[in-house]
Amino acid sequence: MSLSAEIDAAALALQAQVIAWRRDLHQHPELGNREFRTASIVAEHLRALGLDEVKTGVAHTGVVGLLKGGKPGGAVALRADMDGLPVTEEVELPFASKARAVWNGEEVGVMHACGHDCHVAILMGVASILAGLREHIAGTVKFIFQPAEEMPPEGEEGGAALMIKEGVLEHPTPGAIFGLHVTSRQPAGVIGYRPGPTMASSDKLKITVQGKQTHGAAPWLGVDPIVTSAQIVLGLQTIVSRTLDLNREPAVVTIGAIKGGVRENIIPDSVEMRGTIRSFDEGMRDAIHERVTLLAEGIAAGSRATCKVCITKNYPVTRNDPVLTEAMVPTLTRVASTGPRPMGIEVVPKATGAEDFSFFQRLIPGLFFFVGVTPPDIEPSQAYSNHSPRFVVDERGLEVGVRALAHLAVDYLASVKG
Repeated sequence: MSLSAEIDAAALALQAQVIAWRRDLHQHPELGNREFRTASIVAEHLRALGLDEVKTGVAHTGVVGLLKGGKPGGAVALRADMDGLPVTEEVELPFASKARAVWNGEEVGVMHACGHDCHVAILMGVASILAGLREHIAGTVKFIFQPAEEMPPEGEEGGAALMIKEGVLEHPTPGAIFGLHVTSRQPAGVIGYRPGPTMASSDKLKITVQGKQTHGAAPWLGVDPIVTSAQIVLGLQTIVSRTLDLNREPAVVTIGAIKGGVRENIIPDSVEMRGTIRSFDEGMRDAIHERVTLLAEGIAAGSRATCKVCITKNYPVTRNDPVLTEAMVPTLTRVASTGPRPMGIEVVPKATGAEDFSFFQRLIPGLFFFVGVTPPDIEPSQAYSNHSPRFVVDERGLEVGVRALAHLAVDYLASVKG
C-alpha cells in the first residue's frame, strides 16, 4: 500500500475518534490564554503518541509537538488554534456548551462559535496518523496548538505573535507552515483556497471626540460632540469610496460602537467611537490609518471640538505564498477528489475576516485554506456564519481536514527531500 493510501485509510479509521474529540472540546470551550483543559488533552495525546518532544506553556497555554521522521529531510509546521469565543450557544445539541467565564471583567457564555474545536480535533488526528507512519516520513513535523487566536484578554499578550516571540519557529525552523479553517461558506468537505492575499489585516480604531457640555436647549453655549461624531462617521465612509484605488484591493472602515451622553436634554462633554479597519495591502493599510486621523481631526476642528484617534494594528494580511500554494494545489485537489465523500476544490474570494496565522506567514512561506462544514440541506449563503451563536458543523468535513493536513505535510517534505 502506498503512503498516500495508508494516510487515507488511517484517516477513515480515525473519523469517529476525531468527531468524539471535537464534541468533547465543543462542550468544554475555553477563552484565549485560558485553554488549560484543552492544552492538557492535547499534550497528553501527543505524549501518548511518543512524539520526540512535547512542550507546554508556550505563549501561556500553547502546546508544541515535534515528530522526527524515519528518513532525513526538512521540516514543516502544522497549526491549529484552540480558543473559543465569548458567545452564548443557541444550538440544541447534546454536546452544546453551557460554559461560563469572565472576559475583560464581564461574565459571558463561552462557545466554539468559530470552529476551533474542529481544528484541534483535526490536528490531533493528523498527529496520530503521522506518528503511526513516522518511519516513512522524510523530515520533521512540528505540531503547533495555538492559544488566543481570537485575541487575548485586554492587557495581555498572546496568540501567534507571542508563540513566535517564544521561539515556536526555531529548533528547527520549518520551511513551510500549513493551517486550515472550517467555514459555513462552503458545503461540508469542499476545500477552498486562494493564492496571495486571502484574509484581511485587522486593526482596532478608537476615536474620542471632546466637546463642551451644555443644556440641550442651548447648544450654542457648548460644543456638541455628538453632531461632530456623526459627521466623522459619515466622513469616514469617503475614505474607501473616494480616496482608495479599489481596482488594487478592497478595504473596509466600520464604526461598530458609539457611546456618549446619559440624558436626552444634555449635550455631553465627549463621545467615544470604536471600529475596525480591514485591508489586503500593507501600503493601503497605512494610507487608511493616515487618512482616518486627518479626516477625524479636521472635522472635529471645523466643529470647534477636538478628537484623539488611536489605531492599534492587530493582525497583518493573511497572504498565501504563491509558489508554495501552486506547488501544493495538486495535493489539495487529490484530497478533495478522493475519500469516502469526494466534494471538490475551488478558489474562494478574499475574506474580510482576519487570522493571526498571518504572523507565521510573515516569517516563513505559508498556506492557509478552508474546509466547508455546512450540511448539504442548507445553502451556504443562508447558513449561520462563524462567530454566530447558532453556528453548526457538519462533522463529515473533519475527515477532509485531517487528510488535507496529513497529505500536505508528507508531500511537502517529500518535495524538499527531492
